[in-house]
Amino acid sequence: MHKDKAQKHQESALQYHPFGPVWDKNSKILILGSFPSVKSREDGFYYAHPQNRFWRLLENIYNETIPKDIPSRKAFLLKHSIALFDVIYKCEIKGSSDASIKSVQPQNLEPILKGSNINSVFCNGQTAGRLYKKYQLPITQLPAIVLPSTSAANAACSFDCLKKFWIKILEKTIS
Repeated sequence: MHKDKAQKHQESALQYHPFGPVWDKNSKILILGSFPSVKSREDGFYYAHPQNRFWRLLENIYNETIPKDIPSRKAFLLKHSIALFDVIYKCEIKGSSDASIKSVQPQNLEPILKGSNINSVFCNGQTAGRLYKKYQLPITQLPAIVLPSTSAANAACSFDCLKKFWIKILEKTIS
């Protein structure tokens, strides 16, 4: 008997990060999420859930429309010297719930940091920030600025609230 999709997403399951980072040698900042949502895992790219405010926020900060296709989104990030990845390589997770994450195996950030000009790390949300501090900071020695999560689950922070914090990335990419 098949479980319905909603029930399946409520069960904890071991997941591997399904796609690679976006970066190049000119990347100046690294934005790290925790782990891709169910929708992002299905679509094969970051922040694919339509209610996640990540892409709309970047459009607003850089005053530029970002097409919805993956190659255009990658090109936008690289144009603005932004590297994008997640802290977690493998974990157990229920659906898209950061609160359910356990058995974490962190990503290897060394290729990005050695092959680029990263001088600032930003974490998209508290979970990414906590996991970066635990697993990555001892290796990278680059402190991270933890920004409010762009997830719709972070309803306490309005779009304008997010922008007040996230504008810091603009300052780091134009300098």
